[in-house]
Amino acid sequence: MPETVVANDDFKRIVDTSDEWISTRTGISTRHFSSEPTWRMGAKAAKAALEQGKIDPEEIDLIIGTTITNDYATPSMACLVQGAVGAKNARAFDIGAACSGFVYAMDLASRLLADGEIRKVMVVSAERLSKITDFSRRESCVLFGDGAAACIVEKGDSPAYSYLKSDGTQGGMLYAHNPDRGANPFVPEFSLEGEFPEPESHAVQMDGKEVYKFSTRAMPEAVSEVCRKAGISPEELDWIIPHQANIRIMATAAKALGISMERIAANISRVGNTSSASIPICMDEMNRAGRLLPGQWVCLVGFGAGATYGAVLLRW
Repeated sequence: MPETVVANDDFKRIVDTSDEWISTRTGISTRHFSSEPTWRMGAKAAKAALEQGKIDPEEIDLIIGTTITNDYATPSMACLVQGAVGAKNARAFDIGAACSGFVYAMDLASRLLADGEIRKVMVVSAERLSKITDFSRRESCVLFGDGAAACIVEKGDSPAYSYLKSDGTQGGMLYAHNPDRGANPFVPEFSLEGEFPEPESHAVQMDGKEVYKFSTRAMPEAVSEVCRKAGISPEELDWIIPHQANIRIMATAAKALGISMERIAANISRVGNTSSASIPICMDEMNRAGRLLPGQWVCLVGFGAGATYGAVLLRW
């Protein structure tokens, strides 16, 4: 997590808001903002994962990066992380599934590990959402934070179950334009037909009501369906680790699933919404605190722009 911590009261200097207004609507009290590039945060998380697992970087066969805030159109964040950590034998690429990115990457890692050629996959999720945040909009600027996390995945004795979905018709509820479109002397007028509104801005544009409606439907659906695939009920889950978007979304989804909030892992109050990095950041905290125990059913569930959503179910 970046060193700079910004509390809710700090936003009173730039927008009309208060700690009570933010915390009661979102569950967020603080968030972290980064002064370094996205890929560098990802590299730090990757190095920490290697050290924790006592794994030589040259043992990594594949690096999957997840981010919507890469510092470059190319190269990928994953390639920059690969070079920084010395994983010289790893192929590397990014995937773009927004806040569902970590779940999508874990599903992909599981499928690639099954073929036997790939033995160790590193998933690196890093986001610097502060660079695509409009700090003049009080309804959205208080939501987002920066951070990174990484994990190393190997084939285990228990299968991983997954349920992934996308709905491109919902793309307009949450989006951000690329900041640079480039000049083309052969096409002097760039066509905006079919574009989402406000093409001059690269900050996140969000329809909060639609996002809430989508998320409170998507999270229970994904959890229920992945449990069905595994032959268990949601009530048998030990932990659900969801994308940290809004505490109200988590509470509504828990009620729909008939699950106590005590089994919903949440750290949103301290870190805010860090998009694809939110699930692995929470996983890391739980792992270090000894809350993830062998034999537990752990469900990772993401939902976000695209629209994308899905869940991966693991036997810890």
